[in-house]
This record gives sequence, structure tokens and C-alpha cells, in this order.
Amino acid sequence: MSPESEADNPGDAALPGTLPEALRDELVAFRRDLHMHPELGNQEFRTTAAIKERLERAGLRPRVLAVGTGLVCDIGVEGEQWAGGPPMLALRADIDALPIPDMKTECPYRSTVPDRAHACGHDVHTTVVLGAGLVLADLHRQGLLPRPVRLIFQPAEEVLPGGAADVIECGVLDGVERIVAVHCDPRVDVGKVGLREGAITSACDRLEVALGGPGGHTARPHLTTDLVTAAARVVTDVPALVARRVDSRSGIAVTWGRIESGHAPNVIPQHAELSGTVRCLDINAWRQAPDLVVAVIDEIANLHRAKSEINYVRGVPPVVNDPGVTELLRDAMTARRGADSVNGTEQSLGGEDFSWYLEHVPGAMARLGVRTPGELIVRDLHQGDFDADEAAIEVGVEMFTAAALLAPGR
Repeated sequence: MSPESEADNPGDAALPGTLPEALRDELVAFRRDLHMHPELGNQEFRTTAAIKERLERAGLRPRVLAVGTGLVCDIGVEGEQWAGGPPMLALRADIDALPIPDMKTECPYRSTVPDRAHACGHDVHTTVVLGAGLVLADLHRQGLLPRPVRLIFQPAEEVLPGGAADVIECGVLDGVERIVAVHCDPRVDVGKVGLREGAITSACDRLEVALGGPGGHTARPHLTTDLVTAAARVVTDVPALVARRVDSRSGIAVTWGRIESGHAPNVIPQHAELSGTVRCLDINAWRQAPDLVVAVIDEIANLHRAKSEINYVRGVPPVVNDPGVTELLRDAMTARRGADSVNGTEQSLGGEDFSWYLEHVPGAMARLGVRTPGELIVRDLHQGDFDADEAAIEVGVEMFTAAALLAPGR
């Protein structure tokens, strides 16, 4: 067999850790249970308890994080804490849901909680890390695990600036050399993953603006502050002005999601509120964004004689994949499913607090394909009808277990 055909041949008979059928079925059931009982950030008590119970049943010793929800669990570590030795690989999952209704009317495992849904795939991420942990724990008992592995089940990813910062303060990265994660991608067929070296997501901040004026009669706007017009100019002019004051390659985008002002058609209001997001492809431009955006808003407000109060909420920097860890995931996926199971992927404007881990240790996030091959309808993330092809769970487990089993120096 030629080297080329070997590279295209799915699977690696020399690599242990395939997913048993009984465990595969159990993981699908576990994911459906999470999907039916979604919990918002920092409220994931049932989810935390379910993960903890299953890990303990496997003979592991998970520890609930000091923040109150979420867990950390070590495999191949003697005692409660890592005390040095082979470099540790961490697998991270986010466990919270979104405050939106589940719109999958015919789905037997749709959310049972009003206005709550796992519409971003965190139930899949959690199940993938749980499944990988169970497989790796069994391999460790057989003496086949070459390095310690830490499972991180993180709360509050959807809450800016993300739960990752609090989790890191709990010490979850102590002893960790590399960290990996997946994110569901409904544009990629199940059985494949998308990988990219460098930035794979964007920075994302939240912006809240309050404008004020004395109010007055719409017949005499020249005698007061025409506040609705001022708010409209902030909405329309700020994105364009900000984009013109940075290198266009930075990809900075100010997008408004809410504007509210006034109660009567003939009354100029005294107050207006706007809120939106600031997203940026480039990390250096992201560091400049708060001062830049605030200055532009103040300029427009002053032009219209409006008072402005600006709350710029720092969110997350871009997820910047380390080349070496990206290659590790590529090698792992190729070992399990063949070279054609790995696709390139573009940088998105979405934000992900996995980026905070990468401020401390090298790591990489893979886009996990969750679309059923041949399906024509793309159900996007953060929509109430989002769902994932559950075959993706086995794919994610296989990739993570292979990454842990490959030589620690790779």
C-alpha cells in the first residue's frame, strides 16, 4: 500500500480506545437528558450533578468547582492534585444553555424548561468530553494511557465575559501543558471536523449606551435635544466611523441589537437606550476597541447636544489555535477517520470564552460537524430549532481519545 493510500485509510489499528456500542448508546441518552433539562450559566446544578454521578460510577473522583457549578476531573493522576510528571492534556466542555425557547415541536427530547434550550450544542460538547473521559479512564486501568488527562466541565460560557476566567482562577490549568475543545458546526457534515491554525473565532464585547436630554415638543426640536435623531445617528454612524479608524483588515464590526426611546409621537423623549456588540477579528485592534468606540459615540452625542453614558463590557478575545495543538488534533482525527475527515475552516465573527484558556496555555478548538450528510436545511446555532446529528458524539470522543493517546511530545 502506498503512503498516500495509507493516509487516506480511516482508522488506526494500533491505536486503542474505540467507543463500545453500549457506551455509544448511553452517551446519546445522556445527551438527550441534558437537552431536555437545559440550565443557564451559573445555574447548572442538575447538569453538574449528572456529570459527577456518571464519573464517580466509573471510579473517578470529580471535584465540583468553587464557583458552585461545573467540575474538574483528573485521569491518571495519583491523589487529589497533580504533583508533576508527564505533561497533562486538558479536555474542556461548556455546560450551560441559552435563554431561548426550543422550537423543535416534533422532537421527543425537546426542552422541558420554558424559554431554555441547548441551541448552541453545549450538551454535545459535554457528552463528548464525558465519553472521552470514560474511555480514557478504562485505558488508564489497562496501563495504556501515556499521559494524565484533565476533564474540565465549565459553566457560564454564554455569559460575558464567560465563565472561563472564574474557572481558571480555581486552578484548573495547574499542570496543564495543552488544552483542546470542540464546538458544534451545523455547516459541516457529521464525521468531519474543521481545523484552522491561528484565530478561529473573533473577539466579542457588549456595548450599552444611554443618551439623555431635556425633552420637549416635536414642534420645537431646535429648543431642546432631538434625542431620537441623536440615537439614530449613533446607530447608523458609529459602525462606519469605527471601521474607518482602524485597519480594515482587523474586521471590527459594531452591530446594534436593541434601541428604545419615547412613548408618544409628539413628545421628544428625555432618554434613549441602545445595546449591541463589538466584534473584531484582530486581537490588537480588539485591545484598542473600547477607547475608540467610546470616543466615537461621545463625538456624535456632543454634536447633537445629548448626554451619553457608555457601559463597554469587555467580553472575550479571539480563540487563537496553537499550530502544534492544531496538528495534534489533525493527527488524532486522521488516525481515527482518515485524512479526508479533516477540513479547513474560516475565522468566524462568533465569540468563545475558550480563548481565555489560551492566554495561559497552548490549545486548539475544532469545529465538530453535526449536519446529517445530504441534509439541505442548515439549522444555525442560537436558533430554537437547532439540533445535532448525534453520530457526532462518537466522532468527538474518538478524536479526543486519540489526541490523549498520541505521544505526549507530538
